[in-house]
Amino acid sequence: MNKGLSLLLSAVAVSAFATSAHADINKGQKAYLKQCKNCHGNGTKGAGMHTQDEWAELFEDDAALIIEKHAGTKADKYFGGESFKKLAPDLKDFLFHYGSDSGNVPSCG
Repeated sequence: MNKGLSLLLSAVAVSAFATSAHADINKGQKAYLKQCKNCHGNGTKGAGMHTQDEWAELFEDDAALIIEKHAGTKADKYFGGESFKKLAPDLKDFLFHYGSDSGNVPSCG
């Protein structure tokens, strides 16, 4: 196999992995609207509660800080459940992407 073909195949493999490793902002927005909107307002307001760095920190260590912040609230059950664990990467990407310092605004919700 020539060097050019090897590089091309490597680039395709890396880009395929990188794409599948990213969470889905749209899924995160849907999760936000379903689980968070009632308490935190629309997506613009909710995501704007923190900067991107703050959102990243809240979701570190399997989202320990955001789970802790919701302990004892009516959202406690959701944040302690499997649904949150499954959707946390998507929710994190949505909130991070639209954080207060991002310059991005969600299209709806």
